[in-house]
Amino acid sequence: MQQNSQERRMMRRFDMRLPALVRLEDTREFHTETQNVSARGVFFYLDHTVQAGTKLEVTLTFPPHITLTDAVRVRFTARVIRVEHPLPSARIGTAALIEDYQFLRSSGAPDFLAALQKEWKANN
Repeated sequence: MQQNSQERRMMRRFDMRLPALVRLEDTREFHTETQNVSARGVFFYLDHTVQAGTKLEVTLTFPPHITLTDAVRVRFTARVIRVEHPLPSARIGTAALIEDYQFLRSSGAPDFLAALQKEWKANN
């Protein structure tokens, strides 16, 4: 079912350049950085084409200036929902819908983690 642009963008997006490790289903890995992140999705550029519908795993590290304590790593599974093909020599924009996530560090920023979990679960 196709969602209209208003529904797709009802979650607040944060322009964040965070280091990310993207792992495809076939276990290939790509290092990149996010362009923006929301509670339900992420956008980043890859040097490799992926198809809409592709399942992937993304690991992000939220730095101390965002969590207001220690760095927090989050791994999530996602599904590619949009691919932007610019000029042939440019990187490929990839938008993915977050389907599930896991915090890789249990200590650190409990308030930040609790707020992120609460927002994500409330909107899924």
